[in-house]
Amino acid sequence: MKLSRPLWLPAGVVALLALLVSGLAWQSIAQQRQVPASDTEVRLSYAPVVKRTAPAVVNVYVRRKVQQRNSPFLNDPFFRQFFGRELGRPRERVQNSLGSGVVVSPEGIIVTNNHVIKGRGKAEIKVALADKREFPARVILKDERTDLAILKLDAPGVTFPYLDFDDSEKLEVGDIVLAIGNPFGVGQTVTSGIVSALARTRVGISDYQFFIQTDAAINPGNSGGALVNMGGKLVGVNTAIYSKTGGSLGIGFAIPSNMVRQVVQSALRGNRVKRPWFGARLQRISPQIAESLGLDRPAGALVKQIRKIGPAAKAGLRVGDVIVQVNGKPVVDPQSFGYRFSTKPIGGSVPLRVIRGGKPFTVSVPLRAAPAVPPRNETNIAGDNPIAGARIANLSPALAEEMSLDEYAFGVVVMGVKNGTPANWFGGRRFGGLQRGDIILEVSDQRIGSVKQLVAVVRRRYSLWRITVRRKGRNIELALRG
Repeated sequence: MKLSRPLWLPAGVVALLALLVSGLAWQSIAQQRQVPASDTEVRLSYAPVVKRTAPAVVNVYVRRKVQQRNSPFLNDPFFRQFFGRELGRPRERVQNSLGSGVVVSPEGIIVTNNHVIKGRGKAEIKVALADKREFPARVILKDERTDLAILKLDAPGVTFPYLDFDDSEKLEVGDIVLAIGNPFGVGQTVTSGIVSALARTRVGISDYQFFIQTDAAINPGNSGGALVNMGGKLVGVNTAIYSKTGGSLGIGFAIPSNMVRQVVQSALRGNRVKRPWFGARLQRISPQIAESLGLDRPAGALVKQIRKIGPAAKAGLRVGDVIVQVNGKPVVDPQSFGYRFSTKPIGGSVPLRVIRGGKPFTVSVPLRAAPAVPPRNETNIAGDNPIAGARIANLSPALAEEMSLDEYAFGVVVMGVKNGTPANWFGGRRFGGLQRGDIILEVSDQRIGSVKQLVAVVRRRYSLWRITVRRKGRNIELALRG
């Protein structure tokens, strides 16, 4: 059989045939077009979602009176000669701040960021709704560890628009989300974007670092506003941005709704947030550690230290174990473990997937609150010593959890300091005096393990006081003349 030669046609004929084919295709597409049956078919729009969600997003106005510090020349005889008492009289000024919030119940329960309302002195809080109505509000719970605060509108008998929570664990990278808030105080604004990343843990915003990252524009004033999905439900509370200019660069962070819901439920129960206690110190797994443990990748949380009476020990965990899952959800580092474990309710247990010696297995860890052992025994220090004026307490796992401290620290914790006392002047301007959360470790070469021990030590007189204090993970040693 002979093969036939290919058919060669002039270029003009080929072009004409192509034109005819494309025309027929276009005619086919045109025949499928029809008059839109509704406004929704005319245009693709987020308007229906915005109409449902925007009324539940509010503006939070905080006004507080603060006293300015006394003049640094107060103790100078020369200046006192001319200005007298006026020099030392504290002056009062008004401090205003603005943020956003989300109504999460018809009774007027609002979620916002703790840093929106944070400050010294009594605050006057007003909330403005999208429909321009304004109501006073009061704080019913503050949780610094998550940077969340819960407010209650003072409006008996009024029913408010609100948002339902959705499960933030269902979010996927690429999902469309809307950010609603009051950026720069210009008024309620809606921006759209996608979920850029999940489980961001190196942001440095709060203790429980596990954030939703989005490219929806978030700017100053958006803090506390809503991040909603296309179902019109709350999936996150906007809390921070990454920016070198103060404006949005397309990198915003939101607290997942599962964590927000836990804080709201605690507020409605009328108590502080209680989270499960694990009773172990965890460590990030580096490539070197992964190789030494025979892991195929550097992911998971390595058990570094275990409390003998803690839930981790009760479950049979050991130092050197690697936790890779909590209730079937992946653990990539200690922060992601902290989030997944801490958002579980107290009571019952949770399964952990663990690798030991290269072999995986599952353990069940009881979910119980951190114990307040030893008891706090809060005590005011008095007398002629550098710590006089401080209120101190015994450090326990419960108190460490409450104050975001290392539960393995040894010492007593400063709960507060009275103005104008030696503790308030402790260490001078450079140290800034003793502060809430400081841990007193040693006094004059004696390790301090309890309030009782510290009270006994400061009753003695020393010509030179040597005191070691732990502040924000750093030990500071001071020498003070008696």
